[in-house]
Amino acid sequence: MIYFQKEDVLHLAIADEEEAGSVELSPDVTAELNAQGKLIGIEIVRATLFLRGSIESVEIV
Repeated sequence: MIYFQKEDVLHLAIADEEEAGSVELSPDVTAELNAQGKLIGIEIVRATLFLRGSIESVEIV
């Protein structure tokens, strides 16, 4: 996991492979795929807003 503070981008690496394509999961979340179409990473743009919203919507029981 790498956070680029200046750009507010969070990159979650699942595999150390070259990216061959990507799929936009939502306006600020992109799934990175290898040549076989398998997930190798996730990129979250405006990460602080995304994570803050995700945490605030979690119900604690």
